[in-house]
Amino acid sequence: MSENRLLLIVEDDTAFARTLVRSFERRGYTVLHADSLEQVSVLLTQHSPRYAVVDLKLNGNASGLACVQMLHKHDEAMLIVVLTGFASIATAVEAVKLGACQYLAKPSNTDDIEAAFGHVAGVAEPELSNRSTSIKTLEWERIHEVLVEAEFNISEAARRLGMHRRTLARKLNKQQVK
Repeated sequence: MSENRLLLIVEDDTAFARTLVRSFERRGYTVLHADSLEQVSVLLTQHSPRYAVVDLKLNGNASGLACVQMLHKHDEAMLIVVLTGFASIATAVEAVKLGACQYLAKPSNTDDIEAAFGHVAGVAEPELSNRSTSIKTLEWERIHEVLVEAEFNISEAARRLGMHRRTLARKLNKQQVK
C-alpha cells in the first residue's frame, strides 16, 4: 500500500463518504474510511495516512476536533482538512490549534479538499473583502462558539445564550449547511 497517497476520511454521512472515497480513489489515493473515533483509533494501529479529511460533527455527539487532536498526536506531519456544515470562526481556530491545516465549509468537493492539502502555509496577503460582517453572521458565529464550549449540547448552549432550547434548535435548523 502506497503510504504517501494514503488518505483517511472520517465522515458519518455514508453517502457523502462513499462519494469522497470514489472521487479520491479516481485521483490515485488509497482511501480508508471511518465513521467514529473508535474506528479511527483502530485504523491508526495498522496504517499511517499522510492525509485526512475529518467531519466536524460525528454521530453520537462526537467532535471531529477530538479526532483532529488524535490524528495530529499520531503524526504531526499529517495534513488534516476539517469539513463542516456548521462553520464558525471559533471552531476553525480550534481546529487549526489542534493540528488541522485547513478548515472548509460544506458543500466542498474533492477539488476544494485537494487544494486545501496544497495550501498548508499561511498567505500573508489574503483577499480582503470590503463587506462588513452582518448581525446574522455574528449571531451565527456566537451560537457556534457556545455550542463548541458546550460540547454540542443544545440544551446547555441555549442556557448559556439565554434563549429557549426550541428557539436555538430552530435557528440551527434554519442555518444548517449540508
